[in-house]
Amino acid sequence: MSAPTDRDLEIVAEQLGREPRGVLAIAYRTPDGLPAVVKTAPRLPDGTPFPTLYYLTDPRLTAEASRQESAGVMREMTERLHRDPELAAAYRAAHESYLAERDEIESLGTDFTGGGMPDRVKCLHVLIAHSLAKGPGVNPLGDEAVALAAEHGLRGTAVPADWPPYRPPQSGPGRAESQQAESE
Repeated sequence: MSAPTDRDLEIVAEQLGREPRGVLAIAYRTPDGLPAVVKTAPRLPDGTPFPTLYYLTDPRLTAEASRQESAGVMREMTERLHRDPELAAAYRAAHESYLAERDEIESLGTDFTGGGMPDRVKCLHVLIAHSLAKGPGVNPLGDEAVALAAEHGLRGTAVPADWPPYRPPQSGPGRAESQQAESE
């Protein structure tokens, strides 16, 4: 994470098609060097609450997030959250981490974080931004969406070349046991 330069803010403005507001840091740069995720203040300069701590700006990534949303990825992820207690716990931990980090800057007096966390998947843009800003292992569903983006031609340009590959989720009885066997 780095403080935004004037040039960074110009690029983000071009990416968004408007002036960025409340940018605290560039939270993630693409392998080709462009700002792609900004860390924003919990309140915009005009005082408006803005609970989205990490905001996706790179057009390649925003287009991919929209493509995944249109393909039904959010619905499938939400269904898995309701069937998989381990996934639900990891997603809740991501939510709690996001909320704690935002509250360290300024508490908005709400436990809303974004992206539908912790009970559903509502916005892959937020989840992808969170995963790219924090790196793999913090937000399991954001990590999956980034891995899917990598598979759709963004590895090494908008997504780190070494991002863990996408592994289709297993479902049904025995899922935990087969994952345990894989890790041994």
